[in-house]
Amino acid sequence: MTATTVQRPATHLSPRLAASTAGRVLRQLRHDHRTVAMLLVLPSLLLGLLYLLWKDLPTLPGQPSTFDRVGLTMLGIFPFVVMFLVTSIAMLRERTSGTLERLLTTPLARLDLLLGYGLAFGLAAALQAVITVTVATTVYDLDVAGSIWLVVLIAVVDAVLGVALGLLASAFARSEFQAVQFMPVIVLPQFFLCGLLVARDQMAGWLQAISDVLPLTYAVEALREVGRSAAETGIMWRDIAIVAGAALLALALAAATLRRRTT
Repeated sequence: MTATTVQRPATHLSPRLAASTAGRVLRQLRHDHRTVAMLLVLPSLLLGLLYLLWKDLPTLPGQPSTFDRVGLTMLGIFPFVVMFLVTSIAMLRERTSGTLERLLTTPLARLDLLLGYGLAFGLAAALQAVITVTVATTVYDLDVAGSIWLVVLIAVVDAVLGVALGLLASAFARSEFQAVQFMPVIVLPQFFLCGLLVARDQMAGWLQAISDVLPLTYAVEALREVGRSAAETGIMWRDIAIVAGAALLALALAAATLRRRTT
């Protein structure tokens, strides 16, 4: 009698398999023109809408315009929101179509899969950030005191955070509609409490305490540091590190909770 060998899913990380997954995701993304437009064009269009809304508002002498102040922070918020939506829906499609279940019966580990997704959408986020920041500073005349490349870096890190949280949210959704429903739960509280609508020091103590543990708060603070200081600051680098750490934590949690299929 011959024993049957059951192949178990891999648990170790393979850079080669992660890179292969990233390549597959990028190839799929290249053929999805609507998603490409949403990633690369939509943030610039939304920023343009804000520019038209605020361009004629009077500004106090020596103070930045409303667009310079708020538009700069939107360069971090837009990539975060867009990447969260695109990634959560894309991963859910992998699971509902059965692709994820087939992939995880191969030597591909869960962490390989998620890192591949993170790398693919991270590259897309980098291109998105370069396009959006270029349009903002040339077409919309956004004035930034610090380096434009620091703005791009923060936008990319924030987009990767959106990717990681999107992957985590997709593990708990059973349909694309449910994936979208996680946006008010995960994205909107961070938007409301990041200090954009109301200064954090003017919030109630318990709201400020919640704001202190939300990663988008630190992305907004980092962008404001770049907006008002020509030199790099320690606060800016600390905030970038916090956002990057939150993204890594979300990826680890996503790997631990990822299900092969939706039941």
